[in-house]
Amino acid sequence: MLKKCDYCAKEISYFEQYCSDECHAKTNKFYEISEKFEKLFSIVNMICVFGIPVGIFLFPFAKVPGTIVASISCFILGVLLLLLPFPTDNMISKFKLKKAIKITRIIGICVIVLGLLICGFLFFFLLSE
Repeated sequence: MLKKCDYCAKEISYFEQYCSDECHAKTNKFYEISEKFEKLFSIVNMICVFGIPVGIFLFPFAKVPGTIVASISCFILGVLLLLLPFPTDNMISKFKLKKAIKITRIIGICVIVLGLLICGFLFFFLLSE
């Protein structure tokens, strides 16, 4: 019976966890970085995740500050996901570590683009007044 490498998802024998020493080293490095920056990631993530809806809520009352809060929160969250791509445990078990990191970085890019769109919406709104 074959199973998949915990890092790259290549098929390996049932008795192994990784297909190579390189995959094992990359996995260990990821978990060391994850443990080192876990608190920073959680705090910044929480602030940004709450900042986006707060900015959207403020928009009808104060368009410029609401848009700025939402767009900056999106931008910071996107950069955080690019620099510290910490996927959830469910993502790791489903896709394995290498692909889960890649998906998390793609989500980070999408969040940055969302922040730029929100900022662009503000400029469009200000120009139309």
